[in-house]
Amino acid sequence: MIPLPDKEKNKLSFGLYIVSTPIGNLSDITLRAIEVLEKSEYILCEDTRTSKKLLDKYKIKSKLISNHKFNESKNLNKILKILISEKIVSIISDAGTPTISDPGRILINECIKKKINIYPIPGPSAVSAAVSVSGFSEKYFFYGFFPNKRKDLLNNLKNLSNMDGSIVFFISPNKINDSIDYIKKFFSGRKILICREMTKFFEEFIRVDVDNLKPFEKIPKGELTLVISENNNNLIALNEIEKNKIKKMINNKSIKDIVNLMIQKRKISKKEIYNYCLSIKNEIKNN
Repeated sequence: MIPLPDKEKNKLSFGLYIVSTPIGNLSDITLRAIEVLEKSEYILCEDTRTSKKLLDKYKIKSKLISNHKFNESKNLNKILKILISEKIVSIISDAGTPTISDPGRILINECIKKKINIYPIPGPSAVSAAVSVSGFSEKYFFYGFFPNKRKDLLNNLKNLSNMDGSIVFFISPNKINDSIDYIKKFFSGRKILICREMTKFFEEFIRVDVDNLKPFEKIPKGELTLVISENNNNLIALNEIEKNKIKKMINNKSIKDIVNLMIQKRKISKKEIYNYCLSIKNEIKNN
């Protein structure tokens, strides 16, 4: 169901609105986001002081409720009562799209259980912004922040290193230098884009081969978004034996099944296998 203004009352539908806000530059907000925030009776904010800067700029006077990771569970019943009483409530994070490594998931799941309407108001996201300028594969996996425990970090990075596509991380400036050795260990041969202060005056994009990554001389300002390129450099080309196997399978199996079978034993490029299968099919079709 798409929320549209009520023609008779000129009001939005009741429910919870997940409103994306700027990741830095306060001008990066949609007209629809401003409209929804203006008409919200309550706005849930991570830090009301941070959100007030944005809301004051657009002269939004809605009531604010502090809602962060340390009190979202405690707030739950209070907010649900407001929503059940048919109020318009918005949730925003300090920057970007709520619930993406930010509070909100607990409330959304309760709204789903209680059949309270939930509406996304799309807009800025550090994840999509970073991927869009990376030049890497548009197929990406968003991981979020690095875990605090070293064991968890090592296990997760090992698993991620075997995935296809780009990988996006958030990391605090205080942890970046300590994490460089882990990144080099698991993503050697790839490229990395480090985005700092995106959309702000001092925004910076650092592009480097992972193997040449060096610690920052000074702790960088602001949270960082890292994008690691797809795993192309370590992939192996098809050999003649493998090509002959594909030729024998091409009439009996789908291309998808052939790709899955061929990558089980060696790190072969899925794209190369797929293209080779297509070339054989074209040969058969033309003969």
